Amino acid sequence: MRLSWNEIRSRAAEFARKWEGAGYEKGETQLFYRDFFDVFGMSVRRVATFEEPVKLLGEKRGFIDLFWKGVLLVEQKSAGRDLGKAKTQALSYFPGLKDTDLPRYILLSDFQTFELYDLDEDEQVSFALEDLPAHVEKFGFILGVQKRSFKDQDPVNIEAAERVGKLHDALEASGYKGHDLEQFLVRIVFCLFADDTGIFEPRDIFLDLLENATPRR
Repeated sequence: MRLSWNEIRSRAAEFARKWEGAGYEKGETQLFYRDFFDVFGMSVRRVATFEEPVKLLGEKRGFIDLFWKGVLLVEQKSAGRDLGKAKTQALSYFPGLKDTDLPRYILLSDFQTFELYDLDEDEQVSFALEDLPAHVEKFGFILGVQKRSFKDQDPVNIEAAERVGKLHDALEASGYKGHDLEQFLVRIVFCLFADDTGIFEPRDIFLDLLENATPRR
């Protein structure tokens, strides 16, 4: 069962107290992120790897401090180091990654400060370790909860709207009309949205119901 946000905030405060004053990149990074992911009730080993090798431009190779394919890239520095340079280093890994592995989020940290970048939404937030409890919801993606922008002109959204329209017409032709039909379609659209954004748990449970538990004629 997923932890409540109140419990996550409490665990985040405990994490901040535990790691106050820490700052040695080479010796503490892995322990730091094991504890960080545990704040959200998640084992980092289930989703990410440490020191992921990646080819840089030219013949050089680099190592990503923490890499969650398609989701998160972490560049960790010792306390007091320049996070601007850390961002440049993080972006230097991108040419060596497959398109499907490119992360949506970049997290930079020197143990005592965090900078989180959402590349899809072009948003960033910076805060001190002690303020982590107030910002934990920014890391909702760890739980499968992500902010998404939907554009009317997006071809996927247009196609989805057309399919819902066809479903409406088919049901209406079969005699299913009025308020009941409109309410049913609203609920279907909500279920699709909730399944896609992580509101439903486990993720894709509605898709699984449609594909594997729905009788076919």
